[in-house]
Amino acid sequence: MGGGQINRAELAGMLGDQTTACEAAREALLAGGDFVVWDGRVPSQQLASIYAARLRRASRRGAETLALPSTVDILTRLEADQVRIGCIFSPDRTWAFMLFLAGDADAVLACTGVRRAER
Repeated sequence: MGGGQINRAELAGMLGDQTTACEAAREALLAGGDFVVWDGRVPSQQLASIYAARLRRASRRGAETLALPSTVDILTRLEADQVRIGCIFSPDRTWAFMLFLAGDADAVLACTGVRRAER
């Protein structure tokens, strides 16, 4: 799984301190985890409501997440911006980190992580 127009090093360089999940996402990426940045853009407000619902469900279920509340806050504050979405998986696939990038994919705006349920 590749990152389309974005390579691993570029993406790692964009993961700063936007949220507390960025460091873990960068470590997963640099350890060889799969990643993808999807084509197309989604309105940030649509994503804010989707991830607010996910936050409520995760809280009810006791699911382990990283930076989900701060990611919802960031998406909510973006107003009408169009956002690209990406994902980084930890090499052992126990974590998935959702990335929200600027419309031109030149900056990571927010990042959240969720521990994947055992199957």
